[in-house]
Amino acid sequence: MGATAAHDPLHDPERDARARTPALDIAIDLARQALDKHAGANIHSHDEMLAAATGLDYVLRSLLAALPAKEDQ
Repeated sequence: MGATAAHDPLHDPERDARARTPALDIAIDLARQALDKHAGANIHSHDEMLAAATGLDYVLRSLLAALPAKEDQ
């Protein structure tokens, strides 16, 4: 990327703050669904790769957030 290229991070903690954390079993189901949804994405399609990256980032963060919540129970 050049010095003038725009940069928007995939995750911004302030922008992407969660209102609530899903239960672990729900987070696991959502992760499985996202994997199934994006498994057939065309690696040569910018739009499909962007959708896969953002979708998988979201469910992975949900899954990781659900783990400490489960441990606290």
